Amino acid sequence: MFPGAFCKRTSLGPLRCFAFFGFLVCLPVLLAGTGGAAEQAEDRVDHLAAIQARGTVRVCIWPGYYSISYRNPRSGTLEGIDIDMAHALADDLGVTVAFVDGSFAELVAAMTSDLCDIAMHGVGVREDRAQSMAFSEPYLTSGIYAVVDRHTEGFDQWADIDAPGHVVVVQKGTYMEPEMRSRLKQAELMVVDQFREREEAVISGRADVFMTDYPYGRRMVDLTDWARLLKPSEPVAPTDYAYAVPLGDPAWLARINAFVRTVKADGRLRAAATRHGLLPILAD
Repeated sequence: MFPGAFCKRTSLGPLRCFAFFGFLVCLPVLLAGTGGAAEQAEDRVDHLAAIQARGTVRVCIWPGYYSISYRNPRSGTLEGIDIDMAHALADDLGVTVAFVDGSFAELVAAMTSDLCDIAMHGVGVREDRAQSMAFSEPYLTSGIYAVVDRHTEGFDQWADIDAPGHVVVVQKGTYMEPEMRSRLKQAELMVVDQFREREEAVISGRADVFMTDYPYGRRMVDLTDWARLLKPSEPVAPTDYAYAVPLGDPAWLARINAFVRTVKADGRLRAAATRHGLLPILAD
Protein backbone atom coordinates (compact mmCIF):
# COMPACT_ATOMS: atom_id res chain seq x y z
CA MET A 1 0.00 0.00 0.00
CA PHE A 2 1.31 3.49 -0.86
CA PRO A 3 1.45 6.12 1.90
CA GLY A 4 -1.06 8.40 0.17
CA ALA A 5 -3.72 5.71 -0.02
CA PHE A 6 -2.99 4.64 3.53
CA CYS A 7 -3.31 8.16 4.92
CA LYS A 8 -6.67 8.73 3.24
CA ARG A 9 -8.09 5.88 5.33
CA THR A 10 -6.91 7.30 8.66
CA SER A 11 -7.88 10.29 10.75
CA LEU A 12 -4.24 11.29 11.25
CA GLY A 13 -2.92 14.52 9.82
CA PRO A 14 -0.62 14.30 6.80
CA LEU A 15 2.67 14.70 8.72
CA ARG A 16 1.72 12.27 11.49
CA CYS A 17 0.34 9.82 8.96
CA PHE A 18 3.50 9.73 6.87
CA ALA A 19 5.65 9.40 9.99
CA PHE A 20 3.49 6.53 11.25
CA PHE A 21 3.63 4.85 7.83
CA GLY A 22 7.43 5.07 7.89
CA PHE A 23 7.48 3.44 11.32
CA LEU A 24 5.36 0.54 10.06
CA VAL A 25 7.67 0.04 7.09
CA CYS A 26 10.76 -0.06 9.36
CA LEU A 27 9.16 -2.21 12.08
CA PRO A 28 10.10 -5.62 10.57
CA VAL A 29 13.74 -4.50 10.33
CA LEU A 30 13.73 -3.30 13.93
CA LEU A 31 12.19 -6.56 15.12
CA ALA A 32 14.72 -8.57 13.14
CA GLY A 33 17.56 -6.66 14.77
CA THR A 34 16.08 -7.24 18.21
CA GLY A 35 15.69 -10.93 17.48
CA GLY A 36 19.32 -11.16 16.32
CA ALA A 37 20.52 -9.52 19.51
CA ALA A 38 18.40 -11.92 21.55
CA GLU A 39 19.84 -14.87 19.65
CA GLN A 40 23.38 -13.59 20.25
CA ALA A 41 22.62 -13.23 23.96
CA GLU A 42 21.31 -16.80 24.02
CA ASP A 43 24.48 -17.99 22.25
CA ARG A 44 26.64 -16.61 25.02
CA VAL A 45 27.45 -19.29 27.56
CA ASP A 46 27.78 -18.50 31.25
CA HIS A 47 30.63 -20.93 31.79
CA LEU A 48 30.82 -20.53 35.55
CA ALA A 49 27.12 -21.31 35.92
CA ALA A 50 27.33 -24.22 33.48
CA ILE A 51 30.35 -25.69 35.26
CA GLN A 52 28.65 -25.48 38.65
CA ALA A 53 25.47 -26.99 37.22
CA ARG A 54 27.21 -30.01 35.71
CA GLY A 55 29.80 -30.28 38.49
CA THR A 56 32.63 -30.62 35.98
CA VAL A 57 35.05 -28.30 34.21
CA ARG A 58 35.90 -29.48 30.69
CA VAL A 59 39.59 -28.98 29.90
CA CYS A 60 40.99 -29.34 26.38
CA ILE A 61 44.53 -30.72 26.21
CA TRP A 62 47.05 -31.95 23.67
CA PRO A 63 48.16 -35.30 25.15
CA GLY A 64 51.41 -35.27 23.17
CA TYR A 65 52.88 -32.21 24.91
CA TYR A 66 55.66 -33.47 27.15
CA SER A 67 55.81 -31.90 30.64
CA ILE A 68 52.71 -29.85 29.79
CA SER A 69 49.79 -32.23 29.17
CA TYR A 70 51.40 -35.54 28.31
CA ARG A 71 49.79 -38.97 28.28
CA ASN A 72 52.52 -41.33 29.41
CA PRO A 73 52.54 -44.21 26.89
CA ARG A 74 53.67 -46.69 29.53
CA SER A 75 51.11 -45.93 32.23
CA GLY A 76 48.41 -44.23 30.18
CA THR A 77 48.16 -41.51 32.83
CA LEU A 78 48.21 -37.80 32.12
CA GLU A 79 51.09 -35.77 33.55
CA GLY A 80 52.52 -32.30 33.24
CA ILE A 81 52.19 -28.80 34.64
CA ASP A 82 48.80 -28.19 33.06
CA ILE A 83 47.40 -31.48 34.27
CA ASP A 84 48.34 -30.38 37.79
CA MET A 85 46.90 -26.91 37.21
CA ALA A 86 43.67 -28.33 35.78
CA HIS A 87 43.15 -30.36 38.95
CA ALA A 88 43.98 -27.27 41.01
CA LEU A 89 41.42 -25.22 39.08
CA ALA A 90 38.76 -27.88 39.56
CA ASP A 91 39.50 -28.00 43.29
CA ASP A 92 39.22 -24.22 43.55
CA LEU A 93 35.88 -24.33 41.72
CA GLY A 94 34.63 -27.22 43.84
CA VAL A 95 34.06 -29.49 40.83
CA THR A 96 35.75 -32.39 39.05
CA VAL A 97 37.80 -32.16 35.86
CA ALA A 98 37.07 -33.85 32.53
CA PHE A 99 39.95 -33.85 30.05
CA VAL A 100 39.12 -33.54 26.35
CA ASP A 101 41.84 -34.71 23.98
CA GLY A 102 42.66 -32.32 21.16
CA SER A 103 45.55 -30.61 19.43
CA PHE A 104 46.71 -27.19 18.35
CA ALA A 105 45.19 -27.83 14.93
CA GLU A 106 41.80 -28.33 16.60
CA LEU A 107 42.13 -25.49 19.09
CA VAL A 108 40.03 -22.90 17.24
CA ALA A 109 37.21 -25.40 16.69
CA ALA A 110 37.28 -26.37 20.36
CA MET A 111 37.04 -22.74 21.46
CA THR A 112 34.19 -21.88 19.08
CA SER A 113 32.00 -24.98 19.38
CA ASP A 114 31.60 -25.30 23.17
CA LEU A 115 33.74 -28.43 23.18
CA CYS A 116 35.46 -27.39 26.38
CA ASP A 117 35.42 -24.59 28.94
CA ILE A 118 39.15 -23.93 28.81
CA ALA A 119 42.24 -25.09 26.93
CA MET A 120 45.16 -25.89 29.21
CA HIS A 121 48.07 -27.14 27.12
CA GLY A 122 50.63 -24.38 26.83
CA VAL A 123 48.72 -22.27 24.33
CA GLY A 124 50.98 -19.68 22.74
CA VAL A 125 49.52 -16.18 22.75
CA ARG A 126 49.28 -15.24 19.08
CA GLU A 127 47.44 -12.48 17.29
CA ASP A 128 45.78 -14.82 14.80
CA ARG A 129 44.38 -16.96 17.63
CA ALA A 130 42.98 -13.93 19.48
CA GLN A 131 40.21 -13.71 16.88
CA SER A 132 38.77 -17.00 18.13
CA MET A 133 39.61 -17.13 21.84
CA ALA A 134 40.56 -15.06 24.86
CA PHE A 135 43.83 -15.54 26.71
CA SER A 136 44.56 -15.52 30.41
CA GLU A 137 47.55 -13.83 31.92
CA PRO A 138 50.69 -15.81 30.93
CA TYR A 139 52.14 -18.48 33.19
CA LEU A 140 55.06 -19.67 31.03
CA THR A 141 57.28 -17.94 28.48
CA SER A 142 59.38 -19.94 26.05
CA GLY A 143 61.62 -18.86 23.21
CA ILE A 144 63.12 -21.04 20.51
CA TYR A 145 65.61 -23.76 21.42
CA ALA A 146 67.66 -26.05 19.22
CA VAL A 147 68.01 -29.82 19.43
CA VAL A 148 71.19 -31.35 18.03
CA ASP A 149 72.71 -34.82 18.00
CA ARG A 150 75.14 -34.96 20.91
CA HIS A 151 77.62 -36.79 18.66
CA THR A 152 77.61 -34.11 15.96
CA GLU A 153 80.65 -31.85 16.13
CA GLY A 154 80.66 -28.13 15.50
CA PHE A 155 77.61 -27.17 17.58
CA ASP A 156 78.98 -25.91 20.87
CA GLN A 157 76.91 -22.73 21.06
CA TRP A 158 73.91 -21.10 19.40
CA ALA A 159 76.07 -18.97 17.11
CA ASP A 160 77.42 -22.15 15.47
CA ILE A 161 74.03 -22.94 13.92
CA ASP A 162 73.98 -20.33 11.16
CA ALA A 163 76.99 -21.47 9.17
CA PRO A 164 77.56 -22.60 5.56
CA GLY A 165 76.65 -26.25 5.01
CA HIS A 166 74.40 -26.53 8.07
CA VAL A 167 70.76 -27.58 7.65
CA VAL A 168 68.13 -26.36 10.13
CA VAL A 169 64.71 -28.03 10.19
CA VAL A 170 61.44 -26.51 11.43
CA GLN A 171 57.81 -27.61 11.38
CA LYS A 172 55.53 -25.89 8.90
CA GLY A 173 53.02 -23.50 10.46
CA THR A 174 54.93 -22.95 13.70
CA TYR A 175 56.30 -19.56 14.63
CA MET A 176 59.77 -21.08 14.29
CA GLU A 177 59.37 -21.17 10.50
CA PRO A 178 59.15 -17.40 9.76
CA GLU A 179 61.54 -16.63 12.60
CA MET A 180 64.28 -18.90 11.27
CA ARG A 181 63.61 -17.87 7.70
CA SER A 182 64.38 -14.28 8.64
CA ARG A 183 67.32 -15.07 10.92
CA LEU A 184 69.32 -17.62 8.95
CA LYS A 185 71.79 -16.03 6.57
CA GLN A 186 74.13 -18.92 5.75
CA ALA A 187 72.51 -22.18 6.90
CA GLU A 188 69.84 -23.91 4.81
CA LEU A 189 66.26 -24.06 6.13
CA MET A 190 64.31 -27.30 5.79
CA VAL A 191 60.53 -27.21 6.41
CA VAL A 192 58.57 -30.38 7.28
CA ASP A 193 54.87 -31.00 7.83
CA GLN A 194 54.82 -33.15 10.98
CA PHE A 195 56.60 -32.45 14.26
CA ARG A 196 58.22 -35.90 14.42
CA GLU A 197 59.76 -35.35 10.99
CA ARG A 198 62.09 -32.81 12.58
CA GLU A 199 63.85 -35.33 14.79
CA GLU A 200 63.82 -37.95 12.02
CA ALA A 201 65.66 -35.50 9.76
CA VAL A 202 68.35 -34.99 12.41
CA ILE A 203 68.67 -38.70 13.21
CA SER A 204 69.00 -39.58 9.52
CA GLY A 205 71.62 -36.88 8.96
CA ARG A 206 69.51 -34.93 6.47
CA ALA A 207 69.51 -32.03 8.94
CA ASP A 208 71.92 -30.94 11.66
CA VAL A 209 69.53 -29.28 14.09
CA PHE A 210 65.81 -28.77 14.63
CA MET A 211 64.04 -25.87 16.27
CA THR A 212 61.43 -26.26 18.98
CA ASP A 213 60.30 -24.77 22.28
CA TYR A 214 61.68 -25.55 25.72
CA PRO A 215 59.14 -28.22 26.80
CA TYR A 216 59.56 -30.31 23.65
CA GLY A 217 63.30 -29.82 23.82
CA ARG A 218 63.24 -31.24 27.34
CA ARG A 219 61.28 -34.21 26.02
CA MET A 220 64.04 -35.00 23.55
CA VAL A 221 66.73 -34.79 26.22
CA ASP A 222 64.75 -36.83 28.77
CA LEU A 223 63.45 -39.58 26.47
CA THR A 224 66.29 -40.12 23.99
CA ASP A 225 69.96 -40.95 24.34
CA TRP A 226 71.14 -38.85 21.41
CA ALA A 227 69.61 -35.38 21.82
CA ARG A 228 71.27 -32.30 23.28
CA LEU A 229 69.48 -29.02 23.95
CA LEU A 230 71.19 -25.88 22.67
CA LYS A 231 70.11 -22.66 24.36
CA PRO A 232 70.58 -19.22 22.78
CA SER A 233 72.62 -16.65 24.66
CA GLU A 234 69.64 -14.30 24.45
CA PRO A 235 65.97 -15.37 24.17
CA VAL A 236 64.91 -15.91 20.56
CA ALA A 237 61.28 -15.01 19.77
CA PRO A 238 59.99 -15.42 23.36
CA THR A 239 56.31 -16.35 23.37
CA ASP A 240 53.91 -16.20 26.29
CA TYR A 241 51.94 -19.36 27.09
CA ALA A 242 48.49 -18.87 28.58
CA TYR A 243 45.16 -20.58 29.10
CA ALA A 244 42.56 -20.05 26.40
CA VAL A 245 38.82 -19.61 26.95
CA PRO A 246 35.94 -18.94 24.55
CA LEU A 247 35.23 -15.34 23.60
CA GLY A 248 32.27 -13.46 25.03
CA ASP A 249 32.40 -14.46 28.69
CA PRO A 250 34.44 -11.83 30.58
CA ALA A 251 33.39 -13.22 33.96
CA TRP A 252 34.91 -16.61 33.13
CA LEU A 253 38.12 -15.01 31.84
CA ALA A 254 38.33 -12.91 35.01
CA ARG A 255 37.95 -16.07 37.11
CA ILE A 256 40.78 -17.77 35.23
CA ASN A 257 43.02 -14.73 35.61
CA ALA A 258 42.29 -14.76 39.33
CA PHE A 259 43.24 -18.44 39.40
CA VAL A 260 46.54 -17.77 37.60
CA ARG A 261 47.42 -14.99 40.02
CA THR A 262 46.50 -17.19 42.99
CA VAL A 263 48.63 -20.20 41.97
CA LYS A 264 51.54 -17.87 41.30
CA ALA A 265 51.20 -16.25 44.71
CA ASP A 266 50.65 -19.40 46.78
CA GLY A 267 53.47 -21.37 45.14
CA ARG A 268 51.41 -24.08 43.45
CA LEU A 269 52.50 -23.03 39.95
CA ARG A 270 56.18 -22.88 40.89
CA ALA A 271 55.97 -26.28 42.57
CA ALA A 272 54.40 -27.80 39.45
CA ALA A 273 56.99 -26.13 37.20
CA THR A 274 59.77 -27.55 39.36
CA ARG A 275 58.19 -31.02 39.32
CA HIS A 276 58.05 -31.08 35.53
CA GLY A 277 61.36 -29.37 34.75
CA LEU A 278 59.86 -26.10 33.54
CA LEU A 279 61.23 -23.68 36.11
CA PRO A 280 63.49 -21.94 33.54
CA ILE A 281 60.44 -20.74 31.57
CA LEU A 282 58.13 -19.86 34.47
CA ALA A 283 56.53 -16.46 33.83
CA ASP A 284 56.71 -13.70 36.42
